Amino acid sequence: MLHLNKVHHIAIICSDYRLSLDFYTRVLGLKVVAEHYRETRQSYKTDLALGKDYVIELFSFPSPPPRPTHPEAAGLRHLAFEVDSMAETVHELDALGVAHEEVRTDEYTGKRFLFFQDPDGLPIEVYEK
Repeated sequence: MLHLNKVHHIAIICSDYRLSLDFYTRVLGLKVVAEHYRETRQSYKTDLALGKDYVIELFSFPSPPPRPTHPEAAGLRHLAFEVDSMAETVHELDALGVAHEEVRTDEYTGKRFLFFQDPDGLPIEVYEK
């Protein structure tokens, strides 16, 4: 058995770097730790943090294939972030003009959650603490 400490980061390939960078920083509030343009690959690699924790590598590549969403494909299903207040989160999403699903309740934990999408259709879940 491996002795893992924590999830180090999640890598995301976007189709429109500037649009996705704006979404992950302005909407989700992640902070840019480092941003590198790799000329040989014609792509960006940007490290984003949630608070003090490095969590996402945002990549851009020329003409990436679209993400399959329906039916759900094997692989990463969604990103999930914990929030303190679902009511506050819904208010913030609405104020930012971010379309989202209705709040649902997890049948196993009794916790409230909802989904919205990043600019490339990657599902993002917020789950109440």
